[in-house]
Amino acid sequence: MRILVVGSGGREHALCWAIAASPLCDELHCAPGNPGIAQVAACVDVAADDTAGIVAFARARKIDFVVVGPEAPLVAGLVDRLAEAGVPAFGPSMAAARLEGSKGFMKDFCARHGIPTAAYRRFSDARAARDYARAQGAPLVVKADGLAAGKGVVVAATLDEALAAIDEAMLAGKFGKAGAELVIEEFLEGEEASFFALCDGAHALPFGSAQDHKRVGDGDTGPNTGGMGAYSPTKLVDAGMEARIMAEIVRPTLVGMAKEGAPFKGVLFAGLMIGKDGPKLIEFNVRFGDPECQTLMLRLKSDLLPALIASQQGELARFDLRWHADTALCVVMAAQGYPDAPRKGTEIKGLAEAAAAPGAAIFHAGTKAADGKLLADGGRVLSVCARGATAKEAQARAYAAVAKVDWPGGFCRRDIGWRVV
Repeated sequence: MRILVVGSGGREHALCWAIAASPLCDELHCAPGNPGIAQVAACVDVAADDTAGIVAFARARKIDFVVVGPEAPLVAGLVDRLAEAGVPAFGPSMAAARLEGSKGFMKDFCARHGIPTAAYRRFSDARAARDYARAQGAPLVVKADGLAAGKGVVVAATLDEALAAIDEAMLAGKFGKAGAELVIEEFLEGEEASFFALCDGAHALPFGSAQDHKRVGDGDTGPNTGGMGAYSPTKLVDAGMEARIMAEIVRPTLVGMAKEGAPFKGVLFAGLMIGKDGPKLIEFNVRFGDPECQTLMLRLKSDLLPALIASQQGELARFDLRWHADTALCVVMAAQGYPDAPRKGTEIKGLAEAAAAPGAAIFHAGTKAADGKLLADGGRVLSVCARGATAKEAQARAYAAVAKVDWPGGFCRRDIGWRVV
């Protein structure tokens, strides 16, 4: 089969790494890819958000199957456009991708279908939002309605923080159109977990759990980022909790989306708060998480590609997956200045030595090749991962690999996995 992966981050490198190992894959392309992905796939100079360009390439190259990595092309309807061109793709339709594309839609959907989530209100007027925040008091969670690259959520411990978040989004335009409408919701007590399920419109197959680290600094300090590291699985999601998540959140979502005329196909990523009352939904994403995907791919024993194809074809009911019993852990190395003003262009060395560390795997995110050098070209630049028999071993192996990366222009958190280790 000729396969095309869309995207250029660490998630897409991990997906390409897994798909390249499939005996079904005869030819693998990635648009636009990165220097790491170029080691396992042919990179195509087409941007992930260039819908027309991706469709044209898929038709010209006679691509058999497309795997869409990032959320923005999904929300923009790339899967729909590919389907119109006769090219099957893994991922939800534009209508189904609203579960991530609009937090307001997601919250209203949960209310309609009895899916447990935090109490909330939607606002398109800053004054009304500020009045509501004052009436509720802190702590509160303020969320941009649209896509904001993982940075549109503020957990406000004080009223002043909540008011500032409202003003930054709605008056200062920090998130552009994505912040023109806000969701303000109650602060949930508990511990966060990520849960993934492959979906074919009618059936869902559990695809593992993880915990990520959103704050930029050690000890969960500083601003939210796209994710500074993750590990999988999390002990929060044992067999009993998985059964509850599937029964209370995932399956009702599939039933509800089908009833509303937008059957969900692809991977459903539920961001959860697990407290004394059980799991509550924080948000849905409609693609694999980054960096959670990197840890899931390291743990997956089964061939990934047939499962993705079954999701698109409505054949998940006959599928089962096999997993390594190990823990996988991912440390994100970011450019100095991230998340506000990452410094680009600094040289990175030592990746071959890092990748040779026991149990290690290196996935590129924001890199570029120039004049024979590997340079930082984004905020989150590398995913340094490792698998181990225990979480402690996985953590030690990942940081041993980090120590071999020669990159003075980068930094990472030093406590990824602290909750479990």
